[in-house]
Amino acid sequence: MPPKPKPVMLDVDGVECKLSNPDKIYFPELGENGGRKGDLVDYYQTMALAGPLLAAIGGRPTFLQRFPDGVEGEQIYQKHLPKYHPDHVQSTKIVFPSKRTGQAFCPRIPADIVWAANLGTFTFHSWPTLDGDNDHPDQLRIDLDPADGKTFDDVRRVALDLLKPFLDEIGMTGFAKTSGSRGVHVFVPIRPEWDFIATRRAVIALGRELERRAPDAVTTSWWKEERGDRIFIDYNQNARDRSMASPYSARKSARARVSTPVTWEELVDVDPDDLTIATVPALVEKRGDPWADIDEHRSGLETLLEMVVRDEANGLGDLVYPPNYPKMPGEPPRVPPSKMVAEHWDADGNRVE
Repeated sequence: MPPKPKPVMLDVDGVECKLSNPDKIYFPELGENGGRKGDLVDYYQTMALAGPLLAAIGGRPTFLQRFPDGVEGEQIYQKHLPKYHPDHVQSTKIVFPSKRTGQAFCPRIPADIVWAANLGTFTFHSWPTLDGDNDHPDQLRIDLDPADGKTFDDVRRVALDLLKPFLDEIGMTGFAKTSGSRGVHVFVPIRPEWDFIATRRAVIALGRELERRAPDAVTTSWWKEERGDRIFIDYNQNARDRSMASPYSARKSARARVSTPVTWEELVDVDPDDLTIATVPALVEKRGDPWADIDEHRSGLETLLEMVVRDEANGLGDLVYPPNYPKMPGEPPRVPPSKMVAEHWDADGNRVE
């Protein structure tokens, strides 16, 4: 067996960081031409030092989606900060839906990003909260999730023709990014004055309004058997402990695609395949970060919460939570409609044996 190569020591803004196995192939389709572990770490070092990545996740609880053996290897989804880490790496206390607590990775400086990348982190999944108050989100996160057979163009149309005009109507500012696959993510900055229950219900109300405007194109149904080929507004991305791929995160893809912030004008004709770890740094250097002023556009939830009240008056209450969450007040039964027998459930959605 050949000797294990010595790690390369990187100077990241004055902090020494280790890069181990830089020639290990992470993206076989790219091979040695941009597909090595060293290429991924170099991408993250560049984006961290340039500023936009750290601006997006700095001070936020952040989970690490790791592929230490590359895109074809097994995934490690890490919610807790590893026990052994450099002194410069910090954590923040989070509370899970079960009420258990944990310490999540909370990046502060560029070296933190590079350290995580050396662990094989492809994607940084950040919470919509900031350290110091991880109970009150400062962002709504709207995940436009395509059904099988739908394309990025289908999702793009919903974002441009439905979501953006509606946000304009209610005085909220959305910031769009590619998901790194066929979807579109829109983050809406808000004042951190409401808890996760309120922000999730606000996104449900938003999704229902889009449903009313385009019932053949959009759905808020949690159950796939009811969605058909419509674009799903994944409202549960706003539940506590749910996180989304951060801006400028690489995704698990053969081309090393990146979840990339774009202007609404760019979204009109952008091709997600063109946004990779090889191309995004030059794009940012050329035109800057379209999310640079996101925190200057915070709004309130009053209008959406008024819609929640209106919907409830019309018989539209809460929707289903993910299966690993405790039963929530007012939540309907967590059973697909095709398997639900009415007499087995009480009015509060509890199973009657």
